[in-house]
Amino acid sequence: MIRYLPYLAGIGVALTWGFSFMFTRGALDYLAPFHLLGLRFAAAVAAMSLLRILGIINIKVVPRDYFNLLPLAFFQPILYFATETTGVLLTSASYAGMMIAIIPIFVAILAVLVLREYPNRLQVFFIIASVAGVIFIIYMDTQSIAGVNPLGTLALLGAVVAAACYNIASRKASVDYKPIHTTWVMMVVGAVVFNAISLFQHLSAGKIGIYLTPLGELWTTVIYLGVISSVAAFFMYNYVLSKVTAAQGSVFANMVTVVAIAAGVVFRGETVFWYQLVGTAAILTGVWGTNRFAPAPKEYHEAEAVLESPNK
Repeated sequence: MIRYLPYLAGIGVALTWGFSFMFTRGALDYLAPFHLLGLRFAAAVAAMSLLRILGIINIKVVPRDYFNLLPLAFFQPILYFATETTGVLLTSASYAGMMIAIIPIFVAILAVLVLREYPNRLQVFFIIASVAGVIFIIYMDTQSIAGVNPLGTLALLGAVVAAACYNIASRKASVDYKPIHTTWVMMVVGAVVFNAISLFQHLSAGKIGIYLTPLGELWTTVIYLGVISSVAAFFMYNYVLSKVTAAQGSVFANMVTVVAIAAGVVFRGETVFWYQLVGTAAILTGVWGTNRFAPAPKEYHEAEAVLESPNK
């Protein structure tokens, strides 16, 4: 059973992030993007702090750990969310989805260059199948992507690179840090940076007095995005990346599209189209094949047998 935990965690990530789109769409009708991100990561830090106080989780992080994990936190959540948000504002959610879908390809390339993790031919085929499934669904949903803002495309490309670098950085960090430590640093850095940006925007507009007012109506959204979609999901994803190769872990993110479609059908009464079923089949087949035909894992944590990190 234990051997399947990383895959179950990967499915959990897809489910969590897939449902997050419904909450995010609604919240952005009332909040500016960085304001929502600031509240989201503040809620994440508050939740993890409460768990620490109650003794449910044990996190011992010293300033050196923040310094060591800062590059990872820079890629995700800071650079990824900043560039993704900018890209969506300058293009469209559908076009952004097509761009984000190519993340596993970038991850596979960086994994070879940085981690020396080489996917075999079958894995490459299934990675491409998964990516193609996402792109096919979104392209069929909206075929009017001509004339897209080039700056928006550049921003989304930055998000793709940031996400790929995060996958690699998390994989490397897993040698010395448990997923809970990595997740804590990510949440703290995200809360500080995004709230600093949003507070500056509110100060400039003379609206600092109403900074927390939206929580009265959107507290359930903030809790879901902060506690479940940030803390729980990133913890699970960091756990996945500590147990399987970067390429294997990255394809689970493409299942988010499948969950988002299912959520729309179940909770919003949306119609399922034939191309969504075809794309979903390609995505699920790609995720299954990438992990099913992975070579026998060469343990990435060989150093643990010799030296135990103080964070373990």
